[in-house]
Amino acid sequence: MLNFSKARTTIILLICFLGVLVSIPSLIGSHNIPSWMPARHFNLGLDLQGGSYLLLEVDAEAVKRERLDNATDEARGLMRSAEVRTTGVAVDGDGIIVRLADQADAARATEALRPMTQGALPGEVGDFSIVPETGRLRLAFSQQALANRVSKAVDQSLEIVRRRIDETGVNEPMVARQGASRVLVQLPGVTDPGRIKRLLGQTAKMTFHLVGDPSIAPGSAAPPGFEWMMNADRGAGGSQILVRKRVEVDGATLTDAQPSADPQTGRWVVSFSFDSIGARRFGEITRANVGRPFAIVLDGRIISAPVINEPIMGGRGQISGNFTAQTANELAVLLRAGALPAPLTVVEERSIGPELGADSIKAGLISCLVGVVLVFGYMWMTYGFFGLIANAALIFNLFLTLACLAMLEATLTLPGIAGVVLTLGMSVDANILINERIREELRKGRTALSALEAGYTKAMGTIIDSNLTTLIKMVLLYIVGTGSVKGFAVTTSLGIITSMFTATLVARLLTAIWFRRKRRRELPVKGPFSLKTYGWNVNFMKGRHAGLIVSVILSALSVALFFKPGLNYGIDFAGGIVMEVRTPEPTDFPRLRQVMEGVDVGPVSLQAFGSDRDVILRMERQEGAESNQEAAIKAVTTALEQNFPGTEVRRVEAVGASVSAELFTNGMIALGLAAIAMLFYITIRFEWQFGIGAVITMLLDTTKTIGFYSLTGMQFNLTAIAAMLTIMGFSINDKVVVYDRVRENLRLYRKMPLRELINRSINETMTRTINTSIAIFLSIIPLALYGGEALREFAWALLFGVVLATSSSIFIAAPILLYLGENRLRKTMDADDPPADEPQADGEATSKA
Repeated sequence: MLNFSKARTTIILLICFLGVLVSIPSLIGSHNIPSWMPARHFNLGLDLQGGSYLLLEVDAEAVKRERLDNATDEARGLMRSAEVRTTGVAVDGDGIIVRLADQADAARATEALRPMTQGALPGEVGDFSIVPETGRLRLAFSQQALANRVSKAVDQSLEIVRRRIDETGVNEPMVARQGASRVLVQLPGVTDPGRIKRLLGQTAKMTFHLVGDPSIAPGSAAPPGFEWMMNADRGAGGSQILVRKRVEVDGATLTDAQPSADPQTGRWVVSFSFDSIGARRFGEITRANVGRPFAIVLDGRIISAPVINEPIMGGRGQISGNFTAQTANELAVLLRAGALPAPLTVVEERSIGPELGADSIKAGLISCLVGVVLVFGYMWMTYGFFGLIANAALIFNLFLTLACLAMLEATLTLPGIAGVVLTLGMSVDANILINERIREELRKGRTALSALEAGYTKAMGTIIDSNLTTLIKMVLLYIVGTGSVKGFAVTTSLGIITSMFTATLVARLLTAIWFRRKRRRELPVKGPFSLKTYGWNVNFMKGRHAGLIVSVILSALSVALFFKPGLNYGIDFAGGIVMEVRTPEPTDFPRLRQVMEGVDVGPVSLQAFGSDRDVILRMERQEGAESNQEAAIKAVTTALEQNFPGTEVRRVEAVGASVSAELFTNGMIALGLAAIAMLFYITIRFEWQFGIGAVITMLLDTTKTIGFYSLTGMQFNLTAIAAMLTIMGFSINDKVVVYDRVRENLRLYRKMPLRELINRSINETMTRTINTSIAIFLSIIPLALYGGEALREFAWALLFGVVLATSSSIFIAAPILLYLGENRLRKTMDADDPPADEPQADGEATSKA
């Protein structure tokens, strides 16, 4: 216990000092640190500083359509080169049909089309395979080829999106690939993402085409090689223009584009310039077509169709189209950044206003401070001086957690703050285990030094098991979660890891320093208030049948509630739109409801919360394309601005169908994997009877939690999945403590009946169970009271889970272990352990207590 070498002591103290030092820049602000001093710090998430989160998806259908259209022209060219007559080459579903004028030319046509089945590199497989059919050949476009094309489109889109955002001046944006077909964009400080979405939502593929015969009436059939396009020029009144399909000049050869005011008309125009190749081609086309209109096409629509008055040989030109200063600048930004290879659709959007972010920080800090005070006070009241040592270790634990976040330059979110608060209660569990074990050893008559040594040594295995089970849950949560939920998993995981260091080493070192100086015969492990559970001999197993029956009935009722009335699925799983707004005056709900009925977005539910000016608007997922979500947000925002001037949109969340389905699936997979992981871990560390008992109990706890969500009507979303995984961690954590004592007692009291031994183990760990539950309860209460709308439901679910996990360890897990291990555990333990001297006298005396 006192064997701390100078080197070991130095290392522990140095780690603690570095933890405090590294966390300081994040606590006082990096701007207050001298520039010459290197300092890493964690970043505030969008929900704390305000900003926008956009998840964009590459339009796979557009990628396929463009590839098939290009392949159609390629196939026609190959047929002409091979002098094979065809009656038509056209797109048909997921392929291209080449109709042959003479079936005898099938072999020649197949050979001519062979290059389309080969890749660009030697040995590379091409996009198409040739399938002979009667009178024709089919060029089948494989799904793998489409996936490869989409993947390349995502890679190309990443750089273009970065360039477009950089042009807008957003500070520290994050653009990253997510999955096979998506791009994640986080924009700190951007509270109105409308302009950004316009920039990112346009492909900005600009091409130049010659205009067809103006005498052909709009709406009539277009001649071969031509097509009708909508004229997007505001002065054109939505007319159509016949243009040649062939691209005369590609916008990819543009080198620059700038907005400017025409000195003659005063109107805004966009001036552009080409590279040498584009300038030469542009000059040839304009010289050969003087007097003809030249259509400038952007994303399939004509934005300008000026007449070529004279050859333009300098590679420079300008686009006019009734622009405003903003639209001219946006078009210039798009052209400078380059065209996207395929359209990007916003499938998930979350925007937080800076005022709401400041409120979230305030709520999180209040929750954290109140939680610290409550937990610290309880530890001192329960364990006296040793409680103060635990509090000192807990302070270092907080600093080390923040230091790890800073070293990783992680992002701290509002759920991340919840993770820090929750870690307060979970971290003291290790100190409670140690202190209770020290008390127990003192009651057995050990000396102070021997009790300290035994307390830290015997509690170590339980501490490792209980923390690792929770850590496994957090890893799963990180894998399936999104931004803010990942933040919760990261902070909780770091808190668990650092707590194992502070509880077993820092607290032990502080205790050793104190003991070497004082050499007390009695240890101050009691405070002003202490639970009187020592000597309990409650026969918990007497009520095992009733406990299991009640548990099964409650779980069955919970399953029934799952089907009717069902869960109140939040936006993460159901899709839809949530907007949090603050009106300038106390909200007039009847009028607001009337205004929303006039907006064509379907039913809009209104919910008051917080102050009398705060309202949450919820809308169902809009039918049709994902872009309809954005249109609905714009319509509601416009209606609010017109009818309630000064209304502030503080938060916007929009989740499309594809994202919500994936989030729900991933959440269910996480719960299933958690159960399997716990079964394996408990089985390996204990025996299969322990594993099955723990997992069955955990599943029963999970069903009751679902029933709790159904009964209360609280939203079931990703945060609810985080709560359920945390509750599962509580459940396993408590059972590991009881099981660890059962395993220890199996070795000590080999002749004691299993029923009596389980009762003894529960009674011996009862003080730890109650104290840990109270500590966790005290750390979560502030979240429920001060955590704000985002965390209140999460906190209440955790409070329910603490009570549930504590009771299930006694009345469900222990009886299941008794049923499964009545005639098996004794044989297993005897086979695994060599004979040893049994503490019969101690065992007999204790069993009679």
